[in-house]
Amino acid sequence: MHYPAIVKAQSLILAGDIVGAESALVELADEEGDQALVLALDQLPPKDLLAVIREYDPSKDSVINLLVTPEQFSRAVVIEKQYKDLTHAHLRGMMNSVIFRDDNDPVEFLRAIGEREGGCDALADYLADHWGRVESFLRTGTFEASEDTGAVLTEGELVVQMYNEAKVDRDEIADRDWMEFTWLLRNDCPDILIEVMVILRARVKAFEEESEDEDDGLHQGGHTPFRETHGEGEGSQRKAADPDEESAI
Repeated sequence: MHYPAIVKAQSLILAGDIVGAESALVELADEEGDQALVLALDQLPPKDLLAVIREYDPSKDSVINLLVTPEQFSRAVVIEKQYKDLTHAHLRGMMNSVIFRDDNDPVEFLRAIGEREGGCDALADYLADHWGRVESFLRTGTFEASEDTGAVLTEGELVVQMYNEAKVDRDEIADRDWMEFTWLLRNDCPDILIEVMVILRARVKAFEEESEDEDDGLHQGGHTPFRETHGEGEGSQRKAADPDEESAI
């Protein structure tokens, strides 16, 4: 079924009116029901869906964020990097609002994202600011820094440790944020978390090597140029955006 509201929403997104686009979609749900909106979102290109859901406002409920399916959400999340938001604030906001929404199974969303090409990169972006605490949790089974010896595990040891039971229950760290996010990955999607950690470790290694090169350049009176791979590394599935694709991005 073709929904005129989708055409209207796309036109508004192209014009930069994200609020108007969301209103057009909400109006569809009001007039024809939630299921009509879910079906309509399948017709909305991922780039346009992303333009709407990444502008999450925690002060108000979003019908789109409440109804988007794991498959629809994963298609949008993997292209969020095209916005080049180095803080990943929008990514974390929309991930938390969708994954931890009421009456929802967050693991369905985590698996849908992690199993999609580029998805583990998106999950790594989400955890980037906390990668040290995540490593600690994988080593010790707790987020308490006092429990961590700081030992660096090999990738093989990391895999073994990943399958050991965490020392904290979910309700102890149910923050609807990165700790609960990490706990769920370890408990229900260890294979995905392993890939995410490989990506994060590679990024940290690349950043440290780049910093060393910059220091050497300064000591020699030279200048080390900023590399385009900054923040990424081996294992990253990141791909360049298609310059010919029209979107709000």
